[in-house]
Amino acid sequence: MNRLFRVWTFWLCCLLVGGCLAFHGELVSHASAADTETSRLWGAAGQRWKPAGRLPDFSYAGYHRGERPLPDRRADVSVKDFGAVGDGKTDDTAAIRRAVNEARGKVIALPRGRYLITDIIEIRDSGTVLQGAGPQQTVLYVPKPLEKIRSNMGATTSGRPTSNYSWSGGIIWAKGQWDAKTLSKVTAPARRGETALVVDRPDRFKVGDEVRLALRDDSRHSLTHHLYDGDPGDFANLGSVRESWIARVAQADRTTQRIVFDRPLRTDVRLEWQPVLYPARSTAEEIGIEHLAFEFPVTPYQGHFTELGYNAIAYSGVRNAWVRNVEIRHADSGLFIGGANTTVTGVTWTSGRARDGGRNATGHHGITLGGTDQLLSDFDFRTKFIHDVTMSRGSAGNVVRGGRGEDLTFDHHKYANHANLFTDVDAGVGTNIFRSGGGAKLGRHCGAWTTWWNIRTDRPVAFPAGWATDTINLVGVRADTPTVTDADGRWFEVIPPERLRPSDLYEAQLKRRLGAAK
Repeated sequence: MNRLFRVWTFWLCCLLVGGCLAFHGELVSHASAADTETSRLWGAAGQRWKPAGRLPDFSYAGYHRGERPLPDRRADVSVKDFGAVGDGKTDDTAAIRRAVNEARGKVIALPRGRYLITDIIEIRDSGTVLQGAGPQQTVLYVPKPLEKIRSNMGATTSGRPTSNYSWSGGIIWAKGQWDAKTLSKVTAPARRGETALVVDRPDRFKVGDEVRLALRDDSRHSLTHHLYDGDPGDFANLGSVRESWIARVAQADRTTQRIVFDRPLRTDVRLEWQPVLYPARSTAEEIGIEHLAFEFPVTPYQGHFTELGYNAIAYSGVRNAWVRNVEIRHADSGLFIGGANTTVTGVTWTSGRARDGGRNATGHHGITLGGTDQLLSDFDFRTKFIHDVTMSRGSAGNVVRGGRGEDLTFDHHKYANHANLFTDVDAGVGTNIFRSGGGAKLGRHCGAWTTWWNIRTDRPVAFPAGWATDTINLVGVRADTPTVTDADGRWFEVIPPERLRPSDLYEAQLKRRLGAAK
Protein backbone atom coordinates (compact mmCIF):
# COMPACT_ATOMS: atom_id res chain seq x y z
CA MET A 1 0.00 0.00 0.00
CA ASN A 2 2.78 2.39 0.90
CA ARG A 3 4.52 1.54 -2.38
CA LEU A 4 1.34 2.27 -4.37
CA PHE A 5 0.92 5.53 -2.46
CA ARG A 6 4.48 6.56 -3.27
CA VAL A 7 4.03 5.77 -6.99
CA TRP A 8 0.73 7.66 -7.11
CA THR A 9 2.31 10.61 -5.31
CA PHE A 10 5.26 10.60 -7.71
CA TRP A 11 3.05 10.78 -10.84
CA LEU A 12 0.80 13.40 -9.27
CA CYS A 13 3.84 15.56 -8.58
CA CYS A 14 5.03 15.06 -12.16
CA LEU A 15 1.69 16.20 -13.48
CA LEU A 16 1.65 19.22 -11.20
CA VAL A 17 5.23 20.17 -12.00
CA GLY A 18 4.60 19.64 -15.71
CA GLY A 19 1.55 21.84 -15.54
CA CYS A 20 3.46 24.50 -13.65
CA LEU A 21 6.29 24.35 -16.16
CA ALA A 22 3.85 24.61 -19.04
CA PHE A 23 2.11 27.52 -17.33
CA HIS A 24 5.47 29.12 -16.57
CA GLY A 25 6.54 28.62 -20.17
CA GLU A 26 3.38 30.36 -21.33
CA LEU A 27 4.14 33.22 -19.01
CA VAL A 28 7.70 33.43 -20.29
CA SER A 29 6.44 33.37 -23.86
CA HIS A 30 3.98 36.17 -23.15
CA ALA A 31 6.65 38.12 -21.30
CA SER A 32 9.04 37.78 -24.23
CA ALA A 33 6.39 39.06 -26.63
CA ALA A 34 5.63 41.94 -24.28
CA ASP A 35 9.32 42.84 -24.16
CA THR A 36 9.52 43.45 -27.92
CA GLU A 37 8.54 46.54 -29.88
CA THR A 38 7.90 47.26 -33.53
CA SER A 39 8.35 50.39 -35.59
CA ARG A 40 5.47 52.43 -36.93
CA LEU A 41 7.30 52.46 -40.24
CA TRP A 42 7.26 48.66 -40.64
CA GLY A 43 5.21 46.81 -38.03
CA ALA A 44 5.82 43.19 -37.12
CA ALA A 45 5.85 41.87 -40.70
CA GLY A 46 5.74 44.89 -42.98
CA GLN A 47 2.03 45.61 -42.69
CA ARG A 48 2.71 49.31 -42.00
CA TRP A 49 5.12 49.76 -44.88
CA LYS A 50 4.16 51.92 -47.86
CA PRO A 51 6.04 52.04 -51.18
CA ALA A 52 5.92 55.83 -51.27
CA GLY A 53 6.66 56.22 -47.56
CA ARG A 54 9.84 57.46 -45.99
CA LEU A 55 11.18 53.92 -45.44
CA PRO A 56 12.61 52.47 -48.69
CA ASP A 57 12.63 48.81 -49.65
CA PHE A 58 16.30 47.88 -49.20
CA SER A 59 15.86 44.22 -50.11
CA TYR A 60 17.39 44.55 -53.59
CA ALA A 61 20.93 45.01 -52.26
CA GLY A 62 23.66 42.46 -52.80
CA TYR A 63 24.68 39.82 -55.31
CA HIS A 64 21.82 39.25 -57.75
CA ARG A 65 19.56 41.29 -55.45
CA GLY A 66 19.85 38.72 -52.65
CA GLU A 67 17.98 36.17 -54.77
CA ARG A 68 20.96 33.82 -55.20
CA PRO A 69 23.63 32.60 -52.78
CA LEU A 70 27.23 33.48 -53.54
CA PRO A 71 28.65 30.82 -55.85
CA ASP A 72 31.08 28.20 -54.56
CA ARG A 73 33.15 27.45 -57.64
CA ARG A 74 36.09 25.09 -57.85
CA ALA A 75 39.39 26.42 -59.10
CA ASP A 76 40.09 25.96 -62.81
CA VAL A 77 43.77 26.91 -62.71
CA SER A 78 46.44 27.88 -60.18
CA VAL A 79 48.73 30.90 -60.21
CA LYS A 80 51.54 28.38 -59.82
CA ASP A 81 50.68 27.12 -63.31
CA PHE A 82 51.83 30.55 -64.47
CA GLY A 83 55.05 30.69 -62.47
CA ALA A 84 54.01 32.09 -59.10
CA VAL A 85 56.13 30.88 -56.19
CA GLY A 86 54.43 32.18 -53.02
CA ASP A 87 57.56 32.23 -50.84
CA GLY A 88 57.23 35.87 -49.77
CA LYS A 89 60.51 36.77 -51.48
CA THR A 90 59.94 36.15 -55.18
CA ASP A 91 57.97 38.87 -56.95
CA ASP A 92 54.82 37.07 -58.11
CA THR A 93 53.16 40.08 -59.75
CA ALA A 94 53.87 39.06 -63.34
CA ALA A 95 52.78 35.46 -62.76
CA ILE A 96 49.46 36.47 -61.19
CA ARG A 97 48.88 39.00 -63.95
CA ARG A 98 49.46 36.30 -66.56
CA ALA A 99 46.95 34.09 -64.79
CA VAL A 100 44.35 36.87 -64.76
CA ASN A 101 44.91 37.70 -68.44
CA GLU A 102 45.21 34.17 -69.82
CA ALA A 103 42.60 32.47 -67.64
CA ARG A 104 39.90 35.03 -68.27
CA GLY A 105 36.57 34.18 -66.73
CA LYS A 106 37.97 31.32 -64.67
CA VAL A 107 38.52 30.64 -60.99
CA ILE A 108 42.20 31.16 -60.28
CA ALA A 109 43.56 29.46 -57.18
CA LEU A 110 46.19 31.06 -54.99
CA PRO A 111 47.35 28.06 -52.94
CA ARG A 112 48.78 28.39 -49.49
CA GLY A 113 51.68 30.84 -49.59
CA ARG A 114 52.84 34.43 -49.26
CA TYR A 115 52.71 36.23 -52.61
CA LEU A 116 54.78 39.37 -53.11
CA ILE A 117 52.87 41.96 -55.21
CA THR A 118 54.60 45.12 -56.47
CA ASP A 119 52.16 46.46 -59.07
CA ILE A 120 48.43 46.88 -59.59
CA ILE A 121 46.68 43.77 -60.89
CA GLU A 122 43.63 44.66 -62.96
CA ILE A 123 40.64 42.38 -63.55
CA ARG A 124 38.48 43.32 -66.52
CA ASP A 125 36.83 40.05 -67.56
CA SER A 126 33.53 38.75 -66.22
CA GLY A 127 33.67 35.50 -64.28
CA THR A 128 37.24 35.93 -63.05
CA VAL A 129 37.69 34.87 -59.42
CA LEU A 130 40.81 35.01 -57.24
CA GLN A 131 40.45 32.22 -54.69
CA GLY A 132 42.83 31.68 -51.80
CA ALA A 133 43.06 28.86 -49.28
CA GLY A 134 41.92 31.09 -46.37
CA PRO A 135 43.16 34.37 -44.84
CA GLN A 136 45.64 32.54 -42.61
CA GLN A 137 46.94 30.44 -45.49
CA THR A 138 47.05 32.77 -48.52
CA VAL A 139 48.56 36.22 -48.08
CA LEU A 140 49.13 38.91 -50.71
CA TYR A 141 51.99 41.01 -49.36
CA VAL A 142 52.24 44.53 -50.80
CA PRO A 143 55.43 46.38 -49.74
CA LYS A 144 54.89 49.60 -51.74
CA PRO A 145 51.91 52.01 -51.76
CA LEU A 146 50.04 52.75 -54.97
CA GLU A 147 51.47 56.26 -55.23
CA LYS A 148 54.98 54.83 -55.53
CA ILE A 149 53.78 52.25 -58.04
CA ARG A 150 51.79 54.53 -60.37
CA SER A 151 51.85 58.14 -59.23
CA ASN A 152 48.45 59.86 -59.16
CA MET A 153 48.83 63.07 -57.22
CA GLY A 154 45.90 65.40 -56.80
CA ALA A 155 44.42 67.72 -54.20
CA THR A 156 41.61 67.91 -51.68
CA THR A 157 38.62 70.17 -52.29
CA SER A 158 40.43 72.82 -50.24
CA GLY A 159 43.48 72.59 -52.52
CA ARG A 160 45.78 70.61 -50.25
CA PRO A 161 48.12 68.43 -52.36
CA THR A 162 47.62 64.74 -51.70
CA SER A 163 47.55 61.45 -53.54
CA ASN A 164 44.27 60.48 -55.16
CA TYR A 165 44.91 57.05 -53.65
CA SER A 166 44.01 58.63 -50.34
CA TRP A 167 40.39 57.97 -51.33
CA SER A 168 40.50 55.54 -54.26
CA GLY A 169 42.19 52.54 -55.86
CA GLY A 170 43.41 49.12 -54.80
CA ILE A 171 46.30 46.76 -55.48
CA ILE A 172 43.64 44.42 -56.93
CA TRP A 173 41.43 46.58 -59.12
CA ALA A 174 38.41 45.24 -61.02
CA LYS A 175 37.18 47.62 -63.70
CA GLY A 176 33.99 47.50 -65.74
CA GLN A 177 31.90 49.80 -67.91
CA TRP A 178 28.14 50.08 -68.09
CA ASP A 179 26.34 49.34 -71.32
CA ALA A 180 25.68 52.81 -72.77
CA LYS A 181 23.23 51.75 -75.51
CA THR A 182 20.02 53.73 -75.06
CA LEU A 183 16.97 51.50 -74.85
CA SER A 184 14.38 54.19 -74.45
CA LYS A 185 13.66 57.66 -73.16
CA VAL A 186 11.05 58.24 -70.50
CA THR A 187 8.25 60.45 -71.81
CA ALA A 188 6.08 61.08 -68.72
CA PRO A 189 6.88 61.91 -65.11
CA ALA A 190 6.37 59.41 -62.28
CA ARG A 191 6.32 59.62 -58.51
CA ARG A 192 8.49 57.91 -55.97
CA GLY A 193 6.92 54.59 -54.97
CA GLU A 194 5.22 53.99 -58.33
CA THR A 195 6.29 51.00 -60.42
CA ALA A 196 5.69 52.08 -64.03
CA LEU A 197 7.24 54.44 -66.57
CA VAL A 198 5.94 55.60 -69.95
CA VAL A 199 8.62 55.32 -72.65
CA ASP A 200 9.06 56.10 -76.33
CA ARG A 201 10.24 52.60 -77.39
CA PRO A 202 8.29 49.97 -75.46
CA ASP A 203 9.11 47.41 -78.18
CA ARG A 204 12.67 47.23 -76.87
CA PHE A 205 11.66 45.62 -73.56
CA LYS A 206 10.57 42.15 -72.63
CA VAL A 207 9.57 40.63 -69.31
CA GLY A 208 12.60 39.67 -67.25
CA ASP A 209 14.95 42.28 -68.71
CA GLU A 210 17.04 44.14 -66.16
CA VAL A 211 17.39 47.81 -66.97
CA ARG A 212 19.17 50.83 -65.53
CA LEU A 213 17.43 54.17 -65.14
CA ALA A 214 19.74 57.20 -65.26
CA LEU A 215 18.80 60.71 -64.13
CA ARG A 216 20.87 63.88 -64.22
CA ASP A 217 20.30 67.23 -62.56
CA ASP A 218 19.00 70.27 -64.37
CA SER A 219 20.24 73.87 -64.22
CA ARG A 220 17.91 74.62 -61.31
CA HIS A 221 19.39 71.71 -59.30
CA SER A 222 15.91 70.32 -58.75
CA LEU A 223 17.23 66.74 -58.52
CA THR A 224 19.64 67.80 -55.76
CA HIS A 225 16.76 69.38 -53.86
CA HIS A 226 14.68 66.23 -54.32
CA LEU A 227 17.39 63.87 -53.04
CA TYR A 228 17.70 66.06 -49.95
CA ASP A 229 13.91 66.34 -49.67
CA GLY A 230 14.10 70.10 -50.06
CA ASP A 231 16.85 70.68 -47.50
CA PRO A 232 20.24 70.34 -49.26
CA GLY A 233 22.18 72.91 -47.26
CA ASP A 234 24.92 74.85 -49.04
CA PHE A 235 25.85 73.00 -52.24
CA ALA A 236 27.54 75.79 -54.22
CA ASN A 237 30.51 73.51 -55.04
CA LEU A 238 28.52 70.37 -55.72
CA GLY A 239 28.26 70.43 -59.50
CA SER A 240 26.04 68.00 -61.38
CA VAL A 241 24.24 65.25 -59.45
CA ARG A 242 23.22 61.96 -61.04
CA GLU A 243 20.98 59.12 -59.91
CA SER A 244 21.00 55.48 -61.03
CA TRP A 245 18.44 52.76 -60.32
CA ILE A 246 18.19 49.16 -61.54
CA ALA A 247 15.02 47.09 -61.85
CA ARG A 248 13.53 44.11 -63.67
CA VAL A 249 10.76 44.44 -66.26
CA ALA A 250 7.53 42.83 -65.06
CA GLN A 251 5.25 44.01 -67.90
CA ALA A 252 5.75 45.76 -71.23
CA ASP A 253 2.65 47.19 -72.88
CA ARG A 254 3.17 48.51 -76.42
CA THR A 255 -0.33 49.98 -76.58
CA THR A 256 -0.03 52.23 -73.52
CA GLN A 257 3.80 52.44 -73.82
CA ARG A 258 4.03 51.62 -70.12
CA ILE A 259 6.84 49.54 -68.67
CA VAL A 260 6.03 48.05 -65.27
CA PHE A 261 8.91 47.14 -62.97
CA ASP A 262 9.19 44.68 -60.12
CA ARG A 263 10.21 47.29 -57.57
CA PRO A 264 9.03 50.78 -56.62
CA LEU A 265 10.88 53.82 -57.90
CA ARG A 266 13.36 55.06 -55.30
CA THR A 267 12.93 58.70 -56.39
CA ASP A 268 10.62 60.81 -58.46
CA VAL A 269 11.25 60.76 -62.22
CA ARG A 270 10.90 64.12 -63.96
CA LEU A 271 11.45 64.95 -67.60
CA GLU A 272 13.82 67.81 -66.76
CA TRP A 273 16.19 65.15 -65.37
CA GLN A 274 16.55 63.60 -68.85
CA PRO A 275 15.47 60.10 -67.74
CA VAL A 276 16.90 57.36 -69.94
CA LEU A 277 16.76 53.56 -69.68
CA TYR A 278 19.80 51.44 -70.50
CA PRO A 279 20.52 47.72 -70.25
CA ALA A 280 21.71 46.89 -66.72
CA ARG A 281 24.87 45.25 -67.99
CA SER A 282 28.52 45.78 -67.15
CA THR A 283 31.58 44.48 -68.92
CA ALA A 284 32.74 43.16 -65.52
CA GLU A 285 30.30 40.85 -63.74
CA GLU A 286 30.55 37.73 -61.58
CA ILE A 287 33.98 38.78 -60.30
CA GLY A 288 35.08 37.45 -56.93
CA ILE A 289 37.95 37.85 -54.46
CA GLU A 290 37.80 35.34 -51.64
CA HIS A 291 39.54 33.39 -48.90
CA LEU A 292 42.76 35.36 -48.61
CA ALA A 293 44.50 38.22 -46.80
CA PHE A 294 46.07 41.49 -47.88
CA GLU A 295 49.05 42.58 -45.82
CA PHE A 296 50.94 45.87 -45.92
CA PRO A 297 54.05 46.93 -43.99
CA VAL A 298 53.54 48.21 -40.45
CA THR A 299 54.43 51.82 -41.18
CA PRO A 300 53.63 54.85 -38.97
CA TYR A 301 50.28 56.37 -39.87
CA GLN A 302 50.83 60.09 -40.45
CA GLY A 303 47.18 61.10 -40.44
CA HIS A 304 44.44 62.45 -42.68
CA PHE A 305 45.34 63.01 -46.36
CA THR A 306 48.90 61.73 -45.96
CA GLU A 307 47.91 58.28 -47.29
CA LEU A 308 49.89 57.05 -50.30
CA GLY A 309 47.71 54.07 -51.06
CA TYR A 310 48.28 50.95 -49.04
CA ASN A 311 44.85 49.92 -50.34
CA ALA A 312 43.55 46.39 -50.86
CA ILE A 313 40.60 46.19 -53.30
CA ALA A 314 38.82 48.52 -55.70
CA TYR A 315 35.76 47.67 -57.81
CA SER A 316 34.59 50.28 -60.30
CA GLY A 317 31.66 49.76 -62.65
CA VAL A 318 31.37 46.14 -61.46
CA ARG A 319 28.02 44.35 -61.10
CA ASN A 320 26.87 41.15 -59.40
CA ALA A 321 30.22 40.47 -57.77
CA TRP A 322 31.57 39.60 -54.35
CA VAL A 323 34.38 39.86 -51.81
CA ARG A 324 34.26 37.05 -49.25
CA ASN A 325 36.29 35.89 -46.25
CA VAL A 326 39.09 38.43 -46.56
CA GLU A 327 41.38 39.95 -43.94
CA ILE A 328 43.01 43.35 -44.49
CA ARG A 329 46.11 44.13 -42.39
CA HIS A 330 47.81 47.50 -41.74
CA ALA A 331 46.03 49.31 -44.61
CA ASP A 332 45.60 52.97 -45.47
CA SER A 333 42.22 52.01 -46.89
CA GLY A 334 40.51 48.65 -47.32
CA LEU A 335 37.93 48.51 -50.08
CA PHE A 336 36.39 50.94 -52.57
CA ILE A 337 33.26 49.34 -54.04
CA GLY A 338 31.59 50.98 -57.03
CA GLY A 339 28.99 49.71 -59.49
CA ALA A 340 25.97 47.72 -58.36
CA ASN A 341 24.95 44.58 -56.45
CA THR A 342 28.28 43.53 -54.99
CA THR A 343 28.21 41.58 -51.73
CA VAL A 344 31.11 42.11 -49.34
CA THR A 345 30.91 39.59 -46.52
CA GLY A 346 33.16 38.18 -43.82
CA VAL A 347 35.80 40.92 -44.06
CA THR A 348 38.06 41.69 -41.08
CA TRP A 349 40.29 44.74 -40.69
CA THR A 350 43.33 44.58 -38.37
CA SER A 351 46.35 46.81 -37.90
CA GLY A 352 49.63 46.89 -36.01
CA ARG A 353 50.12 50.60 -36.74
CA ALA A 354 50.35 53.12 -33.96
CA ARG A 355 47.24 55.27 -33.96
CA ASP A 356 47.08 58.84 -35.17
CA GLY A 357 46.91 60.93 -32.03
CA GLY A 358 44.35 63.37 -33.38
CA ARG A 359 41.74 60.90 -34.64
CA ASN A 360 42.71 57.66 -32.89
CA ALA A 361 42.88 55.92 -36.28
CA THR A 362 45.28 53.65 -38.15
CA GLY A 363 43.99 54.47 -41.65
CA HIS A 364 41.63 56.52 -43.78
CA HIS A 365 38.69 54.56 -45.28
CA GLY A 366 37.81 51.07 -44.08
CA ILE A 367 35.28 50.53 -46.87
CA THR A 368 33.59 52.96 -49.24
CA LEU A 369 30.30 52.01 -50.89
CA GLY A 370 29.54 53.85 -54.10
CA GLY A 371 26.94 53.10 -56.73
CA THR A 372 23.71 51.33 -55.92
CA ASP A 373 22.40 48.27 -54.08
CA GLN A 374 25.73 47.17 -52.59
CA LEU A 375 25.75 44.95 -49.48
CA LEU A 376 28.27 44.87 -46.62
CA SER A 377 27.52 41.99 -44.27
CA ASP A 378 29.07 40.18 -41.28
CA PHE A 379 32.08 42.46 -40.96
CA ASP A 380 34.56 43.00 -38.14
CA PHE A 381 36.60 46.16 -37.55
CA ARG A 382 39.39 45.26 -35.14
CA THR A 383 41.07 48.59 -35.72
CA LYS A 384 39.82 52.15 -36.26
CA PHE A 385 39.73 54.17 -39.47
CA ILE A 386 38.97 57.87 -39.77
CA HIS A 387 35.99 56.75 -41.86
CA ASP A 388 35.11 53.13 -41.10
CA VAL A 389 32.16 52.82 -43.48
CA THR A 390 31.66 55.53 -46.09
CA MET A 391 28.72 56.33 -48.35
CA SER A 392 30.17 58.21 -51.30
CA ARG A 393 28.99 60.38 -54.17
CA GLY A 394 25.32 59.75 -54.96
CA SER A 395 25.31 56.26 -53.43
CA ALA A 396 21.85 54.82 -52.79
CA GLY A 397 20.15 51.56 -51.89
CA ASN A 398 23.27 50.24 -50.15
CA VAL A 399 22.99 48.10 -47.00
CA VAL A 400 25.38 47.68 -44.05
CA ARG A 401 24.30 44.86 -41.76
CA GLY A 402 25.42 42.35 -39.17
CA GLY A 403 28.82 43.72 -38.21
CA ARG A 404 30.79 45.27 -35.39
CA GLY A 405 33.49 47.77 -34.54
CA GLU A 406 35.02 49.46 -31.51
CA ASP A 407 33.54 52.91 -32.21
CA LEU A 408 32.14 52.80 -35.72
CA THR A 409 31.86 55.83 -37.96
CA PHE A 410 29.10 55.75 -40.56
CA ASP A 411 30.69 58.39 -42.74
CA HIS A 412 28.52 60.23 -45.26
CA HIS A 413 30.65 62.13 -47.74
CA LYS A 414 28.00 64.55 -49.02
CA TYR A 415 27.30 64.65 -52.80
CA ALA A 416 23.61 63.75 -52.29
CA ASN A 417 24.04 60.16 -51.05
CA HIS A 418 20.58 58.98 -49.97
CA ALA A 419 18.33 56.01 -49.12
CA ASN A 420 20.99 53.74 -47.60
CA LEU A 421 20.49 51.35 -44.65
CA PHE A 422 22.49 50.45 -41.52
CA THR A 423 20.90 47.59 -39.62
CA ASP A 424 21.70 45.14 -36.82
CA VAL A 425 25.15 46.62 -36.13
CA ASP A 426 27.19 46.75 -32.93
CA ALA A 427 28.74 50.20 -33.28
CA GLY A 428 30.76 49.95 -30.07
CA VAL A 429 31.18 53.04 -27.93
CA GLY A 430 28.91 55.22 -30.06
CA THR A 431 30.78 58.53 -30.13
CA ASN A 432 31.48 58.62 -33.88
CA ILE A 433 28.36 57.38 -35.63
CA PHE A 434 27.69 60.58 -37.60
CA ARG A 435 31.25 61.89 -37.84
CA SER A 436 31.72 62.54 -41.55
CA GLY A 437 34.04 64.05 -44.13
CA GLY A 438 33.62 65.83 -47.44
CA GLY A 439 34.61 69.27 -48.65
CA ALA A 440 32.87 72.59 -48.13
CA LYS A 441 29.61 73.52 -49.85
CA LEU A 442 28.86 70.06 -51.19
CA GLY A 443 25.43 69.72 -49.60
CA ARG A 444 24.52 68.20 -46.28
CA HIS A 445 26.34 65.03 -45.36
CA CYS A 446 23.33 62.78 -45.89
CA GLY A 447 20.28 62.97 -48.12
CA ALA A 448 16.75 61.74 -47.60
CA TRP A 449 15.42 58.30 -46.58
CA THR A 450 18.67 56.87 -45.16
CA THR A 451 17.82 54.60 -42.23
CA TRP A 452 19.56 53.40 -39.06
CA TRP A 453 17.82 50.35 -37.56
CA ASN A 454 18.90 48.46 -34.44
CA ILE A 455 22.24 50.18 -33.85
CA ARG A 456 23.77 49.08 -30.55
CA THR A 457 26.05 51.49 -28.71
CA ASP A 458 27.50 51.89 -25.22
CA ARG A 459 26.49 55.55 -25.12
CA PRO A 460 23.22 57.26 -26.02
CA VAL A 461 22.71 58.48 -29.58
CA ALA A 462 21.27 61.89 -30.41
CA PHE A 463 19.48 62.83 -33.62
CA PRO A 464 22.07 64.60 -35.85
CA ALA A 465 20.24 67.88 -36.38
CA GLY A 466 21.63 69.88 -39.31
CA TRP A 467 23.95 67.06 -40.39
CA ALA A 468 21.32 65.70 -42.78
CA THR A 469 17.86 66.54 -43.96
CA ASP A 470 15.30 65.65 -41.28
CA THR A 471 13.82 63.02 -43.59
CA ILE A 472 16.12 60.27 -42.33
CA ASN A 473 15.02 57.46 -40.03
CA LEU A 474 16.54 56.41 -36.71
CA VAL A 475 14.80 53.37 -35.28
CA GLY A 476 16.03 51.21 -32.43
CA VAL A 477 18.80 53.21 -30.80
CA ARG A 478 19.76 53.99 -27.24
CA ALA A 479 18.94 57.63 -26.47
CA ASP A 480 18.39 60.13 -23.67
CA THR A 481 15.78 62.10 -25.61
CA PRO A 482 12.16 61.11 -26.30
CA THR A 483 10.72 59.65 -29.47
CA VAL A 484 9.77 62.08 -32.24
CA THR A 485 7.81 60.69 -35.19
CA ASP A 486 6.81 63.44 -37.58
CA ALA A 487 5.58 61.89 -40.83
CA ASP A 488 6.90 64.87 -42.81
CA GLY A 489 9.87 65.75 -40.60
CA ARG A 490 12.11 64.14 -38.03
CA TRP A 491 11.75 60.40 -37.32
CA PHE A 492 13.51 59.24 -34.14
CA GLU A 493 11.94 56.10 -32.68
CA VAL A 494 13.68 55.46 -29.39
CA ILE A 495 13.25 51.72 -29.01
CA PRO A 496 15.91 49.80 -27.06
CA PRO A 497 17.81 47.89 -29.76
CA GLU A 498 17.45 44.56 -27.94
CA ARG A 499 13.67 44.96 -28.01
CA LEU A 500 13.23 46.00 -31.63
CA ARG A 501 11.62 43.45 -33.95
CA PRO A 502 12.60 42.66 -36.59
CA SER A 503 16.19 43.14 -35.52
CA ASP A 504 17.50 43.11 -39.12
CA LEU A 505 15.37 45.21 -41.46
CA TYR A 506 17.19 44.05 -44.61
CA GLU A 507 16.61 40.41 -43.78
CA ALA A 508 12.94 41.05 -42.96
CA GLN A 509 12.33 42.97 -46.18
CA LEU A 510 14.12 40.34 -48.28
CA LYS A 511 12.15 37.47 -46.73
CA ARG A 512 8.90 39.34 -47.24
CA ARG A 513 9.66 40.09 -50.90
CA LEU A 514 10.88 36.62 -51.77
CA GLY A 515 8.00 35.04 -49.87
CA ALA A 516 5.48 37.16 -51.75
CA ALA A 517 7.06 36.18 -55.06
CA LYS A 518 6.41 32.45 -54.48
